[in-house]
This record gives sequence, structure tokens and C-alpha cells, in this order.
Amino acid sequence: MASKTLPGHSFPLGTTVYPEGTNFSIYSKNATSIELLLFDSPNQKQPARVVPLDLKENQTHFYWHIFVPGIKAGQIYAYRVNGPFAPEIGHLFDARKVLLDPYAAAVVGQNNQSRQAALEPGDNCDLALKGVVVDTSTYDWEDDSPLRIPYSRTVIYEMHVGGFTRNPNSGVSPEKRGTFAGLIEKIPYLQELGITAVELLPVHEYDRQDAMEPLVNYWGYSPIAFFAPHRAYSSRQDPLGPLDEFRDMVKALHKAGIEVILDVVFNHTAEGNENGPTYSFRGLENSDYYILEENPAYYRNYSGCGNTFNTNHPVAHRLIIDCLCFWVAEMHVDGFRFDLASVMARGTSGHPLDDPPVLWAIETDPILAGAKIIAEAWDAAGLYQVGSFIGDRFAEWNGPFRDDIRSFVKSDPNAVNKLAARMMGSPDIYPDPEREPNHSINFVTCHDGFTINDLVSYNEKHNEANLEGNRDGGNHNFSWNCGKEGPSDNPEIEKLRRKQIKNFFTVLFLSQGTPMILMGDEVRRSQLGNNNGYCQDNKLNWFDWEQIEKQADLLQFVKGLIHLTQNLDIFQVEEHLAIVGSASPEIANNLPNLNVKDPHKVPNITWHGVRLWEPDWSEDSHHLAFSLNHPESQEYLHIMLNSYWEPTKFEVPRLRTGERWHRIIDTALPPGEDFSELEKAPRIKGNSYPLESRSAVLLMAY
Repeated sequence: MASKTLPGHSFPLGTTVYPEGTNFSIYSKNATSIELLLFDSPNQKQPARVVPLDLKENQTHFYWHIFVPGIKAGQIYAYRVNGPFAPEIGHLFDARKVLLDPYAAAVVGQNNQSRQAALEPGDNCDLALKGVVVDTSTYDWEDDSPLRIPYSRTVIYEMHVGGFTRNPNSGVSPEKRGTFAGLIEKIPYLQELGITAVELLPVHEYDRQDAMEPLVNYWGYSPIAFFAPHRAYSSRQDPLGPLDEFRDMVKALHKAGIEVILDVVFNHTAEGNENGPTYSFRGLENSDYYILEENPAYYRNYSGCGNTFNTNHPVAHRLIIDCLCFWVAEMHVDGFRFDLASVMARGTSGHPLDDPPVLWAIETDPILAGAKIIAEAWDAAGLYQVGSFIGDRFAEWNGPFRDDIRSFVKSDPNAVNKLAARMMGSPDIYPDPEREPNHSINFVTCHDGFTINDLVSYNEKHNEANLEGNRDGGNHNFSWNCGKEGPSDNPEIEKLRRKQIKNFFTVLFLSQGTPMILMGDEVRRSQLGNNNGYCQDNKLNWFDWEQIEKQADLLQFVKGLIHLTQNLDIFQVEEHLAIVGSASPEIANNLPNLNVKDPHKVPNITWHGVRLWEPDWSEDSHHLAFSLNHPESQEYLHIMLNSYWEPTKFEVPRLRTGERWHRIIDTALPPGEDFSELEKAPRIKGNSYPLESRSAVLLMAY
């Protein structure tokens, strides 16, 4: 016989385990009655026990709560919520639908029929998603603690947990492929590569069926439960398995010196528009969790995914902060990348706010004080805030860096001026001299768009496999196929493509800012021209581990480049470099106070063209050179970039007696010569250096 329940408490939200039982608490302002459903197993079609919540005893303000004695971690539960079904005023209560607790830290029950059952009218209990009672206090973290690596020493590797090891050639055992445990087995590869942080595409529970059949949602930008690790990424089948396996992964990465950054999606949910499924929020308090149109039966869509999470409503705001604090305090993650973060700058009616409460709360929360917070500072409805995102702590994905570097490398006109600004930390975008240039997250590629191999292999996107008539995905890719669309067996085209890829990596890592590379770019992973692979859970997206041997020379080049820049002080400077001589208009107009008269006192940069001290900022220029000097470390580097289609000779600065220029990088040279370690780098004679067409060179004086 079940023990008598107690009223319980309104806090904390979700489930809280005590020695005597568990407290349940959930928010619903307009519900008229709620039932707590308790299941004996994840596959049980009907609840073993139904616990009604009394309107007087179990409700405080808008919070429904109850304490159930004897309930322990691992208990399966869900809710039925009754209330008005009145779309004309934004209410979509339906007691026939079994609802997931928004605070559930583990989810069971997702299968190929779950979405359809949540879409169709009627009772969905046998196929509904259900939560699991969690007690995070029992996990042994050993001596794990946050790594707190500064941005100035950070190299980010954007990766997909599933795709990293799902390929049969990964060498991971079948039961661990595509899981947190599988990633653990590949940590030595990440260490050897030299990255310091993995940025994981969404790992919270998401709707795999949110794609056009027979395709599935692969990327994970279709959230169902913000607190719960995605069960399909766990090799363990027990209800609490995903939490333990995720924490094992974090602990193992930390031991290897690698931070964990989560891509979080608070801009929308998998419930979609008015025709979408009912999983949780819609059936609990639709008008509070979502931004609705003037006709509340419809959803405002600033996310491009059917609905917009009402992030600045106090209840949604609280959920977001609670969620971030949970991942930091209980799951030990090191930071977050906020997908379409500008949605979070919109008020409850959708208008942009000057001081959005939820973003300021993230900025100032003491639990989050040591976490990296990175904004994708735009949304799908035209709000673009790169360079103007709120606060002092947010770093930003630098979209213009991606576009302008691509433009220069493919030899577009009017590119040199912008290239210089991007390589100096984008002072035209981030003019505040107090802002660290390393808060600019620099990238050439990311999950959204071409891989670096496809960037030099395709002029146009090829997304036919997505079954949308090639209409999806971006049309402005700044790509160039080097003479043939798609794969080529022409040795000259292949030679040029490899050189262009090395040019991209060289510019990325020699720029001020925090570099981010896309999983597999270091071994030329290709998506065959698909620039929107969100729905392709197959070899098109998976890491191909055979490429490590096939592309060993490129992999060694990238490793060498990362190791070099990680060990030079000039690339760890946490303020804008001082400028000696003239600068591009973009830089000069925004940082006039950074010119320096004595270059022997502060880290500095000097701009050149093919002639020393004569940079060419004209529209038709395809040449840029610059010198980097760190007086304290006595580091002196000279970089020359030629995106012209003909060879060009560059002048090289004279050195003090006893010093010689050594060639570290020349992207035009064959494998083995294109990158040299400092102790093996050949000396350069004379006062000039001939650059091949479309190539980059790094010299270092010692």
C-alpha cells in the first residue's frame, strides 16, 4: 500500500530526492487540475499509480507540488494537466496528453512513434516521453574541477557527439559508436591535435523525428528537454545511464586538459507551430513559454523553426538560468554557445530589448561566473547583433570573419582591407578598446555550411539529398571549386585545393581572436557539397577515420600550426596589438589610439604590402604582409599573404646582426616542407621572398 503523500514544496522545481521520498514541483498558471503519473518501468504503457494534486493542498500561487514518500532516483514519471482549451486566448490544455516535466534531467520513451502520438488528437500515454527522478549528489566526481582556460589560450573544436565515432571505421566497439563513451575513447586524438575545448552540437534531449521522412534530425537543434542529456548518445540503457555517461565524458576530457562547451538552443522547442506536437511546454502553459502572435492561436517565428521560446518571460527566464546552473554545477560543463542568441534579446511581444533581463542574468549569475558564454549574435528574423551584443562577458561567433577570410582567399576584390581588420580582432566590429580581441570567436567553417574541403571543391550547394529541392541551406558561401565542381582526379586542381585549405588554416590561426575549427576539417571531411546536413545521420556527416592516414600530411600541418600558435606569446596577448605605421581604414577609423611610437615596449603589428611599410589597401589588391613583434618574449614574425593568381615577390624586413629569418610555413611547398618546426626551419637568405600564386608564408626571426 502506497504511503500517504504530503503537500510538498514549490521549490526546487522538478524533482528533489530526500531520504524519505521525492518532492515534485511544476509550473502551470491556468491549469485546473494536475495528475502525477508514476510508472514502474520505461516501457510501461499505463501508470502503475496516479497521484492527483489537490487544488488547495498542492498548489502555491502558480506552482503545483507534492511529496511522495518512498520514491527514489530512477522512478519514471509524467503529468496530465487539465485546463481550458482556448487557442483564441493562447491556452492549449489537453488532459489526454501525457506531458514531460520541463525540468526532467533524464528522459525515456522516445521512439519513432513518439512524435506522431504527440501530434495526433487523443491519449498518447503508451508512446509519451517521460521523465526520470534524478539525484545528482551520488555521482563521484573524484577531484574534477573547471579548467578555466582563458580565451587567449583556447582552441575550439566544434563537433557532433554522434558523428564523431558512429562510422564503423572509428575503431570504437559497436555498442559505443556515436555515444559519450565512444568520444572518451577518442580523447587521445583530440589531445594530439592540440585543441583545448570541444564545442558539442546539442546534447540535450531532442526530437530526432523533426525532419522530413525518411530523414531524421541529426544536428539536434530541436529541443525537447533542456536539462536532459540525449539518451541516444548513451551506450547505457538504464534510466539514469545518460547522466552518468555524460559526466564520465566530462571528467575524462577534463583530465586530458580539454574543456566542454555545450551548444544550447533556448530560442525554440520541438513543439513547432500551431500544427506541432504537444510534448511539454504547450500543454503546461503555452502563452507563457512561447511568444504568440496578436492572434494567440499562432506563434511568432523568430527562430525559423515554427515557434519562439519566450525567453524574457519570468518563468522561461528562470528555467533558462536554472538549466545553465544545473549544467555547470551538477554536470561540470565549462561553457555554452547560445544558438540564435539574439532571440534572447527579444521581449515577450517579440520586440528587441535594450537590456534583456535573461541575458543580463546569464552575464551576472555567480554560478556561471567562470563559464565561457558565447553568442551566435543573430536570429532568423533579421536581428543582427554581432559587435553590439549586451554585456562584458559574452564572446561572439564572428560571422564577418568567416565571410571576409573566404572572400580574400578566393581572390575577390575589395578584400584586403577587411582581411586586415579580421586578422587584428575585428576592431571595426568591436571598437571598444577594453574588450578582449579573444572574445571574437574566429572561424572559417562550422556545422552550418560547407566543410573546408567543400569550400574549395564546390561553387554551388548540392542539397538534393535533403529532399527539399535544393532550396534549403545558404546561397552565399564565398566558395570556389578551383576549376571543377566536386571531386577531381586532376592533380593540379587537387594541389590547388590543398594549398587553399592550408591558406584558410594559416589565416585562421595567425589572427587575433579565439580560433574554432569544424570536426574533420583537419582531414578534409566532405559532405559532397551539402551545406545543410542537419538531416543526414549517415556517412555524409560522420567522421571518416580512414582519412587520418589518407590526409596525414594536412593533419600534420594543422597540428603543427596549433602547437606553434599555442606556444608563442604573441598569440596569447589579451588586448589589441599596437600599430606601428599605417593601418587599413577599417582599423585606423576605429582604433586611432593604438598607434605606438616605441615598438620595443608593447606587442605590436606593422602592416606591409609587397614592399615594406607600403600596404596596398586598394580595391584591386590581393597582397598583404605584416610583422608581429612581442618585445618581452623577443618574438618577431613576418607573415606574407598572396591571393593573386600569379607569383609575387615580397620584401622582407632587415634583422639585427646575428638574427636570421627562418621559414616556418609556406603553403605552396609540398608535404613535409610546408610546415617546419622551429628547430628544423630552414634559413632564408636575401631581403625578399618569392610567394607562389595563392599562398601564405610565415617567417620567424631567431
